[in-house]
Amino acid sequence: MRKFISTVALTAIVLSSSLTAVHAETSNQPIREKNIQLTDAQKQELSTLHKELLTKRKEVIQKYVEYGVMPKEKGDKIMSHLEKRYDQLEENNFIPKWEHHKKHHSH
Repeated sequence: MRKFISTVALTAIVLSSSLTAVHAETSNQPIREKNIQLTDAQKQELSTLHKELLTKRKEVIQKYVEYGVMPKEKGDKIMSHLEKRYDQLEENNFIPKWEHHKKHHSH
């Protein structure tokens, strides 16, 4: 159980720190406007990292299902969404499309 919690915590830290750093660099200008082209080596490295994250996130979901925290159907739906997201990243040469996200305004 301790290893499981460590894995979840590590995954959360990796995701939040990498997304925060990238967002800080690009918050004033959408990524597509910069016309960034990654090399094949960069795309391969990103592919490997995203596949590792996908595998770990799926393991976490499977554990939640196994422990009865969520029903199998919901776990399957989440894993399907994760796979679709990876496929989208791959189609976009691992350059995320963040500019399409709606900004939440507090009232």
